Amino acid sequence: MNAPFTENDVLDNPIDQFSAWFENAIKSGIKDPFALTLATANKKGMPSARVVYMRDVTESGLVFFTNYASHKGNDLLENPYASANFYWEDLSRQVRFTGRVEKVDSGESDDYFNSRPRESQIGAWASHQSSKLDGREELISKLDKLIEKFEGKEVPRPDFWGGYVIIPTTVEFWQGRESRLHDRIQYERNENGNWALSRLSP
Repeated sequence: MNAPFTENDVLDNPIDQFSAWFENAIKSGIKDPFALTLATANKKGMPSARVVYMRDVTESGLVFFTNYASHKGNDLLENPYASANFYWEDLSRQVRFTGRVEKVDSGESDDYFNSRPRESQIGAWASHQSSKLDGREELISKLDKLIEKFEGKEVPRPDFWGGYVIIPTTVEFWQGRESRLHDRIQYERNENGNWALSRLSP
């Protein structure tokens, strides 16, 4: 906590640097290191933010899963860009990703869906995420009917549910320091696809 974070400390690739910080966050035992705030905007530029869980970090970027017809899914259909912010208070660290968002391939979505508990699989079918309900009873009724429908059967992945990957163009690492003189190191992808480093004022 409050340790220096300088240009000499960073790795060449922001995904590698994030992986190192993320591994440290997991080992530290902090609560919910996978949680991030995901900000999207519709075609009119109206922003919306919510907390989601990162499910994987790949060479391309951060992967999360959701209902494609949800509020965030509709935003991404109209405006396929997002910002994701991790805040690990106990470590005095933040990491912010900004970039384009694309759907992961269907096989990856199938694999993750199949790894989920059966109750969560059926829940994905029951919830038309972000749509209005007359009451909780409507949701429970849908769930009960689906439990009956899939009794004794495997639950397939709904075609309206799957993964996205945030492919970053900028990644900022924020390390809290005393007197609010925080260390902020930003990676920015240039036209050649390489990463350029900058120190930002706190």
